[in-house]
Amino acid sequence: MKRLLLTILSLSAAAFLSAQTLQMKVNVTRPGAEIQPTMYGIFIEDINFAADGGLYAELVKNRSFEFPGNRLQGWSVGGRVELKDDGPFERNPHYLRLCYPGHPHKHTAIENNGFFGIGLAEGAQYRFSVWARVPEAGQTARLGIELIDRASMGEVQAHATAEITVDSGDWKKYEVILTSGVTDPKATLRIFLNSPVAVDVEHISLFPVDTWMGHENGLRKDLAQALYDLQPGLFRFPGGCIVEGTDLETRYSWKNSVGPVENRPLNENRWQHSFKHRYYPDYYQSYGLGFYEYFLLSEEIGAEPLPVISCGLACQFQNETMDAHQPVDQLDCYIQDALDLIEFANGGVDTQWGGLRAQMGHPEPFGMKFIGVGNEQWGPEYPERLEPFIKAIRKEYPEIQIVGSSGPYSEGEQFDFLWSEMERLDADLVDEHFYRPESWFLSQGARYDNYDRKGPKVFAGEYACHGAGKKWNHFEASLLEAAFMTTLERNADIVHMSSYAPLFAHVEGWQWRPDMIWFDNLRSFRSCSWYVQKLYMQYCGTNVLKHTDMEGANVTGADGIFASSVYDADNDCIYIKVINVSEQPREIKVNFEGLRKKDILTGVEAVSFHCEDPDAENTLDEPYKIVPQTTSLDFEGKVLETAVAPKTFMVYVIKK
Repeated sequence: MKRLLLTILSLSAAAFLSAQTLQMKVNVTRPGAEIQPTMYGIFIEDINFAADGGLYAELVKNRSFEFPGNRLQGWSVGGRVELKDDGPFERNPHYLRLCYPGHPHKHTAIENNGFFGIGLAEGAQYRFSVWARVPEAGQTARLGIELIDRASMGEVQAHATAEITVDSGDWKKYEVILTSGVTDPKATLRIFLNSPVAVDVEHISLFPVDTWMGHENGLRKDLAQALYDLQPGLFRFPGGCIVEGTDLETRYSWKNSVGPVENRPLNENRWQHSFKHRYYPDYYQSYGLGFYEYFLLSEEIGAEPLPVISCGLACQFQNETMDAHQPVDQLDCYIQDALDLIEFANGGVDTQWGGLRAQMGHPEPFGMKFIGVGNEQWGPEYPERLEPFIKAIRKEYPEIQIVGSSGPYSEGEQFDFLWSEMERLDADLVDEHFYRPESWFLSQGARYDNYDRKGPKVFAGEYACHGAGKKWNHFEASLLEAAFMTTLERNADIVHMSSYAPLFAHVEGWQWRPDMIWFDNLRSFRSCSWYVQKLYMQYCGTNVLKHTDMEGANVTGADGIFASSVYDADNDCIYIKVINVSEQPREIKVNFEGLRKKDILTGVEAVSFHCEDPDAENTLDEPYKIVPQTTSLDFEGKVLETAVAPKTFMVYVIKK
């Protein structure tokens, strides 16, 4: 690895003789625009089984028997099993009655395969819970709980077993801890009726004990850790297109996602059926990972929460007629949802929704500062619905910043129209989305240099390089994203937020790629794009520094070089980012202007993100195949002369 790094940082002299030196200058004594703490963030949408089956650590699919059309989807049953619909939870009324099969050598049992199997790790503990009762008062029944391998060649299928005694005619929650003796990514949960007495079971759940921060209704630890390690400044949730829904009935309703988890109703996920070529008829939202959990995660990873709510428009890509949307004169309940959300996040414990937050375990306000209204809407129907939201929120909560949208396109007639409307409505920020090929990213180095400084601020809310014919997380795509991010950083006076998208994808259940973090039932890896985001977040700085070529022009792609510089007042450091997207090495000479005679700059480190194969990617089997490498930077003085290898993202850390 050291030899490779030396090759990258110190290519042969002969190669450099043919490369013209690019001279740049950085003014280090006049820090410019402040870089917002929210500048680099993350965005989650429940696509690619990102929530249920992913970040949300629940291992049981359809735990409350509420999947429409087939209440037992995800379950296999044997013996005598009856489906009932008068259960203890109003919004999840279905449950199963396990009955004696009528013969001592027959058995009643139910099985659940989870999401693409249930992942078990050797020695790990798993918390099984169930709401249960005996329908005949005064009776006692037993349930046998097993974690099994159906294909086992051993004498028994079970990896772990336990038994629960159900001793009440009233609904009660029962729990038991099982320890897996093996690692098995495709295990099955099996529940036997171990007595002749019938048992009613509802909300059957299985979680790892070791969740993120130890929460019982918790998150998968490795996936949450990957978010924490980024140290993002912003967390946008829960979408995305699921905010809109295929129809308004299936839009994401935040009020359904809070309160006792057993009584959160199921919701159809619009990504279940969006693509016939990637069809998942068993993809629903349990709302177990809801707005309370999203706010809590924001707090725990140190990010400002940015919730997004419906503006009354269903997905416009999926609905061409206006009768699919909420009429403008009937938006009151939608607007009230927005006001109640702010109360849930920030209200006192003596308020209705702040009181619910306190009951859920967080009496202190979450300190929400931003709210998004609508997602990728377009046309005049969007601003005419957004306007009453803005008026109501401004009246009740003038301190809250409102994020509007420029639609799904990065430029064009609709983009221009919506920007003018956002200015008219005085939105605080405008959400721009870019899922574009390599050519687009190469052309956008100066995108924000000439934006109107007087209007709303920019939120580059969803972007990723979708390679032409190479739509996966390969290294070159991440390199072009790094190049694009120089225009975000250089224009921090108007660009206040940004986030790559999508965030998560299950290798067996994705609908969309590329994605930042990939996983299966036990493993995960961080894509090249994750590392680019990490480098920008780690070396974010506090203020922009003016970084130009010797003619005073911004470095926006000429000769394949993109660059930006920032100052970090907290650490008294300068961070210079240089991206070489070309096939040739580039000699770089950086002149630091504004220094006094006695001022000396000292090299601290040089971070290189490089791969010889631009199509290569990290994988589950090689999660650290392509990662940044850091070496000491031998530098002291006022001029930095260095070389940037082809297809390389460099960060230079210089101490004043």
